[in-house]
Amino acid sequence: MSETPKDLRYTKTHEWVKTMPDGSVTVGITDHAQQLLGDLVFIELPKVGAEYVAGKECAVVESVKAASDIYAPVSGKIVEVNTRLGDAPETVNKGAYGDGWLFRMQPGNPEELKSLLDDTAYAALVEAEGH
Repeated sequence: MSETPKDLRYTKTHEWVKTMPDGSVTVGITDHAQQLLGDLVFIELPKVGAEYVAGKECAVVESVKAASDIYAPVSGKIVEVNTRLGDAPETVNKGAYGDGWLFRMQPGNPEELKSLLDDTAYAALVEAEGH
């Protein structure tokens, strides 16, 4: 069973979201998602300053098995990207909820965070998918 930290929120497309003290959110892919993808070999991150609408693709992770789109969990502006992943995409495999974060956003509408899944709902989603 993959790890599902209780202090995070989740999307149905397997991104995790952590609200930071300054109101920004840190985003990554879940432990479950990285396990399904296998060894990551390339990550295309969004540009700092780019704005996205919730649910729109904003990044791509590629593994030895497949390429997978990463979706903006909320609408907002990219304020930081994890540049270390350019040289070490496998960091996501080693610590999806730690050093393997992908980017930080400043939400345009913090109310959107309320529509994300909690850890229990996300675990149920994963179970329903049969993984």
